[in-house]
Formats: sequence, structure tokens, C-alpha cells
Amino acid sequence: MQHIMKRSLLYGFVITQPVINYVDAYPELQNKIQFEAPQLEIAEHGEAVRFIQKKLHTLSYFDQSIDGSFEHYTEHALKNFQADHELSVNGKADKETLTALVKNEKKQYKQQLETFAKEIYPGMHHEKVKLVQKALQYFDYYEGELDGIYGPLTTQALEIAEDEQEITLIHATSPVASASTEEKVPNEAAKEKTKEQAEEKTEAKKATEQPEPQEVKKATTAGMNGSAIVEAARTQMGTPYVWGGTSPNGFDCSGFIQYVFQEEGITIPRTVSEIYNFSKPIAEPSVGDLVFFETYKPGPSHMGIYVGNGSFIHAGESKGVEVSEMSNSYWQERYIGATRVKQ
Repeated sequence: MQHIMKRSLLYGFVITQPVINYVDAYPELQNKIQFEAPQLEIAEHGEAVRFIQKKLHTLSYFDQSIDGSFEHYTEHALKNFQADHELSVNGKADKETLTALVKNEKKQYKQQLETFAKEIYPGMHHEKVKLVQKALQYFDYYEGELDGIYGPLTTQALEIAEDEQEITLIHATSPVASASTEEKVPNEAAKEKTKEQAEEKTEAKKATEQPEPQEVKKATTAGMNGSAIVEAARTQMGTPYVWGGTSPNGFDCSGFIQYVFQEEGITIPRTVSEIYNFSKPIAEPSVGDLVFFETYKPGPSHMGIYVGNGSFIHAGESKGVEVSEMSNSYWQERYIGATRVKQ
């Protein structure tokens, strides 16, 4: 009840004060303000537009700079979102579209909360904790800094979220959980996670340490060392998935690819579609080539680096940077082709 009262007081403050940046810490207030704003369309500018861009980015429809300028990229992103959700495809941020954006954004953050809350424990300092804190902040449960440290504030916020969202978030690895459960204690859970990460690295190494000689030769004649690209990618195994992430603190799929190539002195574009159009289509991938998949929208929307033997390394949403089999039914059905980057 206390945080609900606080939310109401903050809303009353914000609508009378020009402190929009302050609202960034309270996304629920953004939603209220947006619904009171006039319909947004192309050529509009301002903070309301920036909020729309942030929602589209969170839902992976907008990968440009969040600048508050309603230009063609924003309109195109809205049209894609509207088409995917059976709305009127007019490229405008009307009430119907806003309602769908808010609904899907809340769903996204709730899924993020439920997924990563199961993998963290008190005392942990990790990017996954930060993702949980961000989701908790979205729902106005968390008031602290997004520092990735599972401390008392995070515990308190999870308790509130459990009560209001009616979901289980605090598990036996937490000191507030029942001592009668037979789950692992935090130290044992940490050891288990370390063991799992070591096994993933071993599997990735096996998949890439003995590539077929023909594949290495093809990759090298393309003007780069494909094996070096793969080795650079393997060093990031286990790095968590973060929307818009471009560093070892967290990657999205194209941010991971760009980072790996930059480590080898090769400059490529930022987004999946830009990289797809920038590189050269090939019939079959060799070690170090790029493989593309059609996932949440038409055309290339996910990508990875081919490591040989029918496997590719990529930044996946569930496990972060990992090696997957292209023969897996999910990826096999969505595979749309391979390309090669030339220096």
C-alpha cells in the first residue's frame, strides 16, 4: 500500500513539473502521461516520442537512437508492431497502439522477472540481478540503484512483487525461503552454476577446436581468419543477454557479433538487417561466417557465427552467449541463409 501511495504522489508531482528525466525511473508513470498526450505521429518531437521509442526498443522493434524525434524509423517500427498485433497499420501512436505497447511491455518485463528471479540468490552480484532489478523498477517495486547486487532492497522488492503479481519469485536459495525445503543453499547453487558454465565452455570448445580443414581454408581466403573470429566469440560464452547490449556486460544478438568482429579489427554495422545487407550471401557457411534466422518478424531478425560441424555461437535470450545446433528444430525451421564478411 505504501508504494501505491508513493506512485500517486509522484504522478501528481510529475504532471506539474518539467522533470521528465525523473520519470525514466518510474515507467508506470510514463504510461499514464502518454495516454493523456495527443496522438503522436510522424514529424512530432519530444519526451512522449522518446517514451514510445523506448517501448519499441524493449520489444525489439526499434534499434535506432532513442532521440525523441518521430521520423521514418519510428513510423516503420510502429507499423511493424501494429501488423504483428493485428492493429490498424497507420504508423501512429494512437490509443489502441499505446494500449498494445503497454500490455506487451508489461508482459515482457514480467517474463524477464520470472525467468531471472529463479537464477539469482542473496549476495549475488551479476548482470542477471540487474535485469531483475530493472523489471522490479518497471513495476515500481524497486527504489534502489540498478547495481546488480542482490541485497535487502532487492529482497524487499521481490516480496512485494510476489504479493501483487501472485507469482513465486523468492526460492529456497534465498534466506527468506522456508528452511524445510531441500533446494540447494546459495553456496551450493553458485558451485552448480560454475559447473554448468564450465560444461558449456567445454562443449563449445569441442565444437570448434577441430573444424574441417576445407572450412578453415574457405574462411581464410575470404580475407579473414574464421577460426580467430570463432575463438574471439568463445571467450564471451555465458555473457548474459541484454536488450541493446554491445559489451561483455551484456549482448543482444547483433551487438555480440559486432563486438567480436571489432575485437579482430573488422568493422561491421550494428543491426541484424544492416549486417545481413552489408555482407555477401553464400550457399553454405564455413567457420567464421554468419548465419541468419527469421524469428519475431519477417526477414532476418536473429544471427550467429558458424563454428563448424553444424553449430553456431550466438547471444540467445534464455542463456546468453551459447553454442546451438542448426539441426535443432527451432533454428532449422527459421534458418534463412548465410553470409560472409570480406575485409
